[in-house]
Formats: sequence, C-alpha cells, structure tokens
Amino acid sequence: MVIQTETDMDWNARLQALESASRDLEPAANERKTISDQACAYAEAFLESLPACKTYVQDQGSSEGLDGRIAETPTRLKDLLAELGSSVDGPGINPASGGHLGYIPGGGLYPSAVGGFLAGISNRYSGVHFASPGAVRMEKALVRWMAELVGLPETAGGDLTSGGSTANLSAIVTARDACKLHCADIPQSCVYMTRQVHHCVHKALRIAGLGECQLRFVPMDRRFRMDDSVLEDMIQADQDRGLRPWMVVASAGTTDTGAVDPLLKIAAICAAKGLWLHVDAAYGGFFLLCEEGRRALAGLDKADSIVMDPHKGLFLPYGTGAVLVRDERLLAQAHHYQADYMQDARLGDSGFSPADLSAELSRPFRGLGLWLPLKLFGLAPYRAALAEKIWLARYFHERLSGMAGFVTGPFPDLSVLTFAYRPKQGDVEEANRLLLQAVLRDGRVFISSTRVHGQFTLRAAILHFRTHRAEVDHLLEVLGRAARSLSA
Repeated sequence: MVIQTETDMDWNARLQALESASRDLEPAANERKTISDQACAYAEAFLESLPACKTYVQDQGSSEGLDGRIAETPTRLKDLLAELGSSVDGPGINPASGGHLGYIPGGGLYPSAVGGFLAGISNRYSGVHFASPGAVRMEKALVRWMAELVGLPETAGGDLTSGGSTANLSAIVTARDACKLHCADIPQSCVYMTRQVHHCVHKALRIAGLGECQLRFVPMDRRFRMDDSVLEDMIQADQDRGLRPWMVVASAGTTDTGAVDPLLKIAAICAAKGLWLHVDAAYGGFFLLCEEGRRALAGLDKADSIVMDPHKGLFLPYGTGAVLVRDERLLAQAHHYQADYMQDARLGDSGFSPADLSAELSRPFRGLGLWLPLKLFGLAPYRAALAEKIWLARYFHERLSGMAGFVTGPFPDLSVLTFAYRPKQGDVEEANRLLLQAVLRDGRVFISSTRVHGQFTLRAAILHFRTHRAEVDHLLEVLGRAARSLSA
C-alpha cells in the first residue's frame, strides 16, 4: 500500500484546483461551435455590407471601448464582436473595400483568411523541417514557384516574410555579407538608388549597420525611372575616386508613382561593374502573371535579390512578403544560427529550413494562407485581376486627362498614377487639398497624396481585387463634381 504524505496531498489539491480553472481555456465542442458560428456570422455580415460601406470614415475620437482593461471574469463574445465592429471595423480606412485606392492595397482573400485560421488552429511551426516537414515543404515549394515565375535559376531560394520591409532587410543583409562588406569598408562603399525608392530601404540600410554608406541618388527620366546612362557614369566616377560601388537598388513599381526602372539596362551595368542588383518589386512583382505586366518588368530575372509581396499582388491579408535570392546559399550564410537546445532539429535535415534563411525563429505558418487560395482558385483569375488593374489605371488616366483643369502624371507602367488639379486662379496646393478632402468626405473611395518634385500631388493605387470600373467611375465623378465646385 502506498502511504500518501501531507506534502503529496497538498500537491494534489493545488494541481487539481489549477487544472480545473485552467481548463476554461479549452472550450468544449459545443462551445467552439457557438464561437465559430458567431464569428462567421460577423464575418459574413461584414463582407455583405462592403458594397454599401464607405472606404474611409473619419475617426470621431470616441473614448468608449478598447480601454485596455482585462477583467478576471469572462465577457460574452457577442459583446466583444459589437465592440470590434464599432471601434475597429468602423473608423479609418477599410482595407477590405474595393474603393481602397490609397496605399498599394492588396485585399484579403477569403480562403487566405481560412488558411490563417487553420494554421492558427494546428499552430504548426514552419521554421524548422524537423518540427513540421509538411509546412516547410509547402513554404519552400511556394518560394520555388515564385522564383520560377521571376525566371531565377535552380540555385535560387528565399523566405516568406512578414512583409516587404523585412524582406528588403533580409536581402540587404545578404548582399552585405555576400559582397564581404566589413565595418571599415562601409564609409567608402556606395549604394545607388533613386529618390523614389521605398523608405523601408533606407531603414533597412540603417538597421543592417550600413547607415554610413555613401548614398547616391541617381537622376530620373520624365517618367520617374532611373536614368541608366547617368548611373553608369556615377559608378565610374566613384571607382575613379577610389570608392567602392557595391549595390544598386532598383524599383519594379515605386510606391509614389508606380514607375518601373529600366531593369535590363541596370542589370547589364551591374554585371559589367561587379555590383549587386537588388530589386524592390514588393508592389509590382506579381504583375508578371499577366502579359501587360511581363512587358513592363522585363529584366527582373537578372536581379541578385528581389522582394515581392503576396499581400499586395496576390491579394492576401497583411503579413506575407517574400525575399528571393539568386543563390540560396548566400541567404543562408547571412542568417545562419546555432543553439545547443536546437540540436535535435538537425536530425534528418533536408536542405535549408526557413529559420536558416531568415532573422525570424518564432514565426507563424504563413504558407497555408498563400497556398490555399492559389490552389483553390488556380492562376487564371489572378492573371485576369492583375491585367484588369493595369487597364483600369490606363482608363482612369485617359478619362482624367480629358477633364477640365486636371493634369495627369506619366502614363502608368503598372497601376499607380499621379494627378493634380490646376485651378484658373488661387493656390494650387490648397485646391488639391480641398479636392482630396472632398473625396474623403464622400468616403466611397479612398485616395492619397504625395509630393512629386516638391509639389503636392494626388495619387491613385489600383490593386484591390474588389476594385472594378464602378469604383473608378465613382472617383471620376467625385473629382469632377469637386473641381466644378472649386471653379465656381
């Protein structure tokens, strides 16, 4: 007979009490169904309301809800969903709306959300092959598909990241190490880009310890594309001065104007001069799926590293970018790690795992949210949607060019374009600010502004899978009406 001591009884009582309380974190099947039914009903009501909803609603600054207090006792899901609807899904920009023509929208495909839900339920760790071989194979297969879409060789590899900013950082760190840039070399090393390059590139350079590099801003042509003839002269001049040109950052679809740099010519210069070519194609890369985009992106396959964002051109919810490197080994060398507690993870290892190719160790299983819609829909509707966005941008450019008082920027390379209103009298910037406010007050469509050559400029970024001609026509109508009001 086992004699139970007082200490044993204390352990038993305490653990039983704690277990009983902690089991509230594991709802029973009927409770899970109630939660999922209510959540799905909320989601369906949200999606069904989109056609009638505004894309932009000004925040009223309400102090109600989201106060940060977490009670000891539970709150009904019905009440939490109501708070979500009023405090989060109400004010601000609605990124699920087809009227979002502001900040390079992507969308939020429903099957991708389902993929994210399933990935969260199983919580597979996709960082290491040993932990989840299937999840790693899925993500590596998706990276391989993207590399083949670009036209990179079999040696290429990459990683699914949280977005373009992290992907650009990974690429720049890889370039730094591949080019054997040491601390003492940095002040004499030169990076070439245009002033249209995305600000995350500057941030990545600084974080990567390259903030003291000599930044060379290459002049642009009238369409805001890098002037390749000047680039070559600038590189040669720096070499003649004893400096070390080592990287060119080109853009395949800038955020401000949508411009695509002359990639073929830039690649030829980089090859001849021995520079690393990095291309930020976060916005534009997936236009390779349609013929119109392939023509604009010729030369992307010559890059040493590339950034592409599935949460832009493949219409996924936020949180999925990608970095591709021509030689996967260089990506691995820049991100390698070693930890004794991870020694078992090397058992039966087959090639590089995502954690070998990324700064991230803890990471969500991103691949499922990308794989599921691609497999479920096939590529045909993606090709059509991307081509539609290019043609919508061209349509908007042509229609706006014929409206009194409006001037348009360059004919769009892809689906971003700039424009402005020129009143017959009065302050031009003030007129365009008023025009923007009129669009935001209407709320059905959201656009944004920027500065081009220091001038206040309006811009439209047409990329949402729910954006069609109706949204563009509505924007044209609002702009025309506002312009007539201003002129009166």
